[in-house]
Amino acid sequence: ADLHDKTGRMKAKGVIKDAVPWAESRTYFFYLAKRRIAQDNYVSQLRAADSSLDNNGALDILKGMCSADWEDNAAVLDYYTANDADITAKISEMKTAAIKAKIAELEKELAE
Repeated sequence: ADLHDKTGRMKAKGVIKDAVPWAESRTYFFYLAKRRIAQDNYVSQLRAADSSLDNNGALDILKGMCSADWEDNAAVLDYYTANDADITAKISEMKTAAIKAKIAELEKELAE
């Protein structure tokens, strides 16, 4: 029972990526939380724009757009902040494409 919640064991089992040193924990979790809030907001906007997307698909789109190191929460958050207009334009573009695809599908149904 002694090893069940130690960082070494948790890392070996794949539950965590790495241990966060106590001195850096506040900064690490601050940027992690801020990134996840922004990221979840973009994912929900992408999924609303294109109903065929799941969470992983929306994350793949964001990951493809992001020029920052995906594992660095502060860098990704900075990217999201600096490129909000580009991300919003991509969401709008995807919404337009999804609507056009739906219209084409409906027109095809009407032609039958």
